[in-house]
Amino acid sequence: MKKLMLVINPAAGRGGYKFNLPEALQLLDQGGYRTTLFFTAARKDATEFVRDQGQNYDVVACIGGDGTLSEVITGLMSLENPPKLAYLPMGTANDVATTLGLPKNDTLGAAMRILNGEPHPFDVGGFGEEYFAYIAAFGAFTEVSYTTPQNQKKALGHLAYVLQGAAQLPKLESYHVRVDYDGGSIEDNLVYGSMSNSTSVAGIVHLKEEMVSLGDGRSELVLVRDPGTVEGFGELVTSVLSQRYDSDKLLILHTKKAVFHFDKPVTWTRDGEAGGEHQDIMLRNYEAPIEFIF
Repeated sequence: MKKLMLVINPAAGRGGYKFNLPEALQLLDQGGYRTTLFFTAARKDATEFVRDQGQNYDVVACIGGDGTLSEVITGLMSLENPPKLAYLPMGTANDVATTLGLPKNDTLGAAMRILNGEPHPFDVGGFGEEYFAYIAAFGAFTEVSYTTPQNQKKALGHLAYVLQGAAQLPKLESYHVRVDYDGGSIEDNLVYGSMSNSTSVAGIVHLKEEMVSLGDGRSELVLVRDPGTVEGFGELVTSVLSQRYDSDKLLILHTKKAVFHFDKPVTWTRDGEAGGEHQDIMLRNYEAPIEFIF
């Protein structure tokens, strides 16, 4: 039989992993997979599980939100020949699931994808010496995902992010930065910057599907110039939510590498979690080191 490592974040999705889990495990067993369960209790547990034991399995799957998936991918990146990856999304925003078109909170469906899905090349982001699954960002609203209280996330879902983001509007700050990317450079005052491999950001902003390819070796570099006023920023947000990207304040590029140089240390996020403060940081795209089953 094939061996499946299933990493479960029991706190994600209000403990929704419990629904149909026995039936899913039985389905996997009938399909030729012997499954071993690993439950996380703290941050980075998933990374340690995969780093220490992932090489002993044919497939590593996880149940949780994007943060759990990010930790699993970090663990896979430490392995010389990483096993294939599968994902059962169960969280608040689930941007990777939205990008891949995966249904949420569907344990049986996830088991069927493991049995019948196809492996696809999947790019991984580099953030200095660390990794990210789908986005690294700084600036407006980027602290929302990890500063929004967990009880609000559970009660309000996406609305919790929106409300927390609205509360940040009076604190809108711009950052003087030079960004060097493939074939060019820009120096300006930015209110937001990110490098991503996803059509969905915080479950709110959606890039057009034709703008994003998950295994082409290039990431989407999004830079937002300072619009000058909160009203101007609101207009910009409205256009982005409407998938209109024609503003002269918005720059979207495709690049393999981007280096950010700030005047002072700036707070970043990686996959919705705190990414630390950095004055100079290189982000890059690792082309398809992982095969993602979906």
